Amino acid sequence: MDINTILLNKQIKAKAKTETISKLLLENKISMDELMQAAALSKDSEKATCIEAIEFATKIKPTVATLACVKYVSKTLTENAPRIKWESARVIGNIAHLYSNKLDEAIKNLLINTESTSTVVRWSTAFALGEIIRQKTNLNKELVPAIESICDREEKNSIKKIYAAALKKTAT
Repeated sequence: MDINTILLNKQIKAKAKTETISKLLLENKISMDELMQAAALSKDSEKATCIEAIEFATKIKPTVATLACVKYVSKTLTENAPRIKWESARVIGNIAHLYSNKLDEAIKNLLINTESTSTVVRWSTAFALGEIIRQKTNLNKELVPAIESICDREEKNSIKKIYAAALKKTAT
């Protein structure tokens, strides 16, 4: 089944679209490049569904992500639609351990998204940044103080807890 056929089929519910596309990706029936191309040519709701399918797949099998995928979701962190931002952040969080030295653009855009008015965007951003600092790379010299500052000004305790847990892991 073709990605666009799935995306445009009004008979298939949103969650089923995500699950179907994710399964096709995991079973190598579609490629990551095909999925990213379909997303790039889609309107925001379908693009978000494609990125959510990538998020589902990378949660199960992080190695399904490619360097092109890292670059793509790093860029989509700057989109206007909150759902695209939060799904992109979750993909980054799922694959941070595989691409810890290729996340400069993602980190820059994630730090911008810490200021989002959307709680879900900030929560997903906290997840991604937390996973990045857990890798204990040289990036932590600058990233840990930035995250500590973000944590101090974050109003939602649920988001603060994500940052605090990640910071605790980097201290050990």
